[in-house]
Amino acid sequence: MRALFFAALSLVALPTMAEKLTIERIFDGGGLAGAAPRGLQISPDGSRVTFLRARPDDQSQLDLWEYQLKGNKTRLLVDSKKLEPNGEQLSDAEKARRERERTAGLHGIVSYQWSPDGKQLLIPLNGKLYVYSLATPDAAPRPLDAGDNVIDPKISPKGRYVSFVRDQNLWVIDLTTNETRQLTRDGGGTVHNGEAEFVAQEEMDRSAGYWWAPDDSAIAFERYDEAKVPVTKRTELYADHTEVVDQRYPGAGQPNVAVKLGLVAPAGGAARWIDLGKDSDIYLTRVNWLPDGKHLTYQRMPRNQQRLDLRLVDARTLAQRTLLSETSDNWINLNDDLTFLADGQNFLWGSERSGYHHLYLYGLDGKLKHAVSEGDWPIDGVLAVDERAGVVYVSSNKDAVPERQVYALKLDGSTAKTPQRISQGAGTHLAEFAHDGSFYLDNFSSVDTPPQVSVHKPDGSFVTWIEPNKLDEKHPFWNYRDSLIKPEFGTLKADDGQTLYYRVYKPAGFDPTKKYPVFDMYYGGPHAQLVTNAWGDYFNQYMANQGFVVFTLDNRGMARRGHAFEAPIYQQLGVAEVDDQLVGIQWLKSQPWVDGRRIGVFGWSYGGYMTTMMLAKASDQLAGGVAVAPVTNWRLYDTFYTERYLGRPQDNDAGYTRSSPLAWLDGLTAKLYLAHGMADDNVLFLNSTELMAEMQKRGTQFQFMAYPGAKHGLNLPGQRSHVYHLIENFFQQQVKGAPLSVREAKAPAPVPMPAPAPATTR
Repeated sequence: MRALFFAALSLVALPTMAEKLTIERIFDGGGLAGAAPRGLQISPDGSRVTFLRARPDDQSQLDLWEYQLKGNKTRLLVDSKKLEPNGEQLSDAEKARRERERTAGLHGIVSYQWSPDGKQLLIPLNGKLYVYSLATPDAAPRPLDAGDNVIDPKISPKGRYVSFVRDQNLWVIDLTTNETRQLTRDGGGTVHNGEAEFVAQEEMDRSAGYWWAPDDSAIAFERYDEAKVPVTKRTELYADHTEVVDQRYPGAGQPNVAVKLGLVAPAGGAARWIDLGKDSDIYLTRVNWLPDGKHLTYQRMPRNQQRLDLRLVDARTLAQRTLLSETSDNWINLNDDLTFLADGQNFLWGSERSGYHHLYLYGLDGKLKHAVSEGDWPIDGVLAVDERAGVVYVSSNKDAVPERQVYALKLDGSTAKTPQRISQGAGTHLAEFAHDGSFYLDNFSSVDTPPQVSVHKPDGSFVTWIEPNKLDEKHPFWNYRDSLIKPEFGTLKADDGQTLYYRVYKPAGFDPTKKYPVFDMYYGGPHAQLVTNAWGDYFNQYMANQGFVVFTLDNRGMARRGHAFEAPIYQQLGVAEVDDQLVGIQWLKSQPWVDGRRIGVFGWSYGGYMTTMMLAKASDQLAGGVAVAPVTNWRLYDTFYTERYLGRPQDNDAGYTRSSPLAWLDGLTAKLYLAHGMADDNVLFLNSTELMAEMQKRGTQFQFMAYPGAKHGLNLPGQRSHVYHLIENFFQQQVKGAPLSVREAKAPAPVPMPAPAPATTR
């Protein structure tokens, strides 16, 4: 099954016209992953698989396709450009949602939903709603009378209604009468109904603000009022104009939104409000209905995030009780592993109480029955539950930390310590199970295998391909196959004995007798893992082909290693992370093929923060670094994320101060290149301006590039290729010390800051 790629590689020795991979090809030339589908969904009846696929002429424009399991037929269902030929004009609310969901660079059909009977598909596009009917497959999708600028549309579980949010209120369309009905009316100004607030979208992995009862009888919805959230006047500088945006941004230590949880009937009427407790300064983190449609649960957290309560509510009387509570001495990580079983008596619950994320079976009386998974390894999450077979399927890196595999566990707990691995092949398996658990889709990739989608039985056995995505003459990466370098994986030890995983690409034409410069790329922050066995590491491959050793290490604080691995960052950031990265630097310097004088570092977002901290604390170990969109003052970042690790600034002033590179700038003597989007609403541009001002006071020279109109991801046309040219140029000139080539001379040149007046060093 995995021989497809290696069969292709065997042709490399033959005379070819292979091309060199370029930055423009990576970022502006269309996708290199091939016909890799995204948004995979299995129809309710299990007869077909739908997915989104990029257009050959525009890899950011997605259309809707289907694969029919019977007959092995693939066909285009909805052409996004035919549906909206004039392109997209998205509302500010939808743009913000896409920025939070990291889909801001995509266009066309970016989401869709099956009707419960499997006969229709709901498609939001350009702020409008369309319904595609499988009964009339050749007919164009019909528009719904929902108005413009709708967000978060859903088909109700029984299929009678389509719900959506418009103008900060919740609406429904009754599909039996085509009547459009407004369910809430006080939305507007600082009040939002049916929406998730900023920190829920950005930090809680919760984009939904309302939830249907399984029987269509009611909708639970969030109402939030951001009147007390401070207004941040954010100047967004574009190429041709300037906008002053009043953004209500809940910075660390400042007020959050006031949140309520209500119930409303789709037929209309007054909302009924659920009592969320005496403490109003809480986070509403999750809402879930039970299968009976008569009860729902919500999860709440106090401001310090050291307790999580799961509350059960009677939807008729609104009476409630606590099913269980989790506590921690530092913080609790959220997850989505709450599944109420169809037997009406039990539920599965995910918890890190053992130090690793595992599953537990509870009764509806709130009493623990037994662990379903157990051991010094974490699950990533539940993929499916087959109650008839008594099995729950999960993903995990139990057998190899850089991988993601699929495992089966018995609901009775008998295999808690010995899950059965069902996925095959080293790499990353992203699985999507059918509703009845009868089969699953395996979206597989590895460092040398582009994403492939196949159908498998629950025991892991192969059934058929949906997209083999062969690396052959038709594949977009075919012409660049000579540039593919397979990385090596290894481990080092942190100061506290924890195991650190690294990945290293040796340069093209590697000669062990030579010494090479290093491109050290990292992220360093929570909820991420970069040292993975997966396809798509194009820029690192590119830099290895430019003659660099390319190194990445996942430090303590990062994901998929258990809570003890994360916890060292509590109360002060930039200590354990920097220490671990320096372990990697020392290992590099001990290798005979590394030039220890020419090691540079690069990171984006938290990785940009890491670059500033690395240079401030260890300039003597580095030739320089590039920081894109770095956090430089954690007081400027949002409440939920920052206070999880540092508490409130009022309670941990020293921790905030010492977590900032501003406290360590006297040590920053290596070369720094700083880049930031001038309309960034996540890591505010103010972070970089504060850093620049402090460096100028000290007379510290640095280089800087600003991106007009750019948000956090620098997704406007040309910006990605521009910033990566900047990164390469910095490493070629300042780290490697190579003279400019003709190609590099055409790329954007660094823009040095003017020399400031002498300042007194603090």
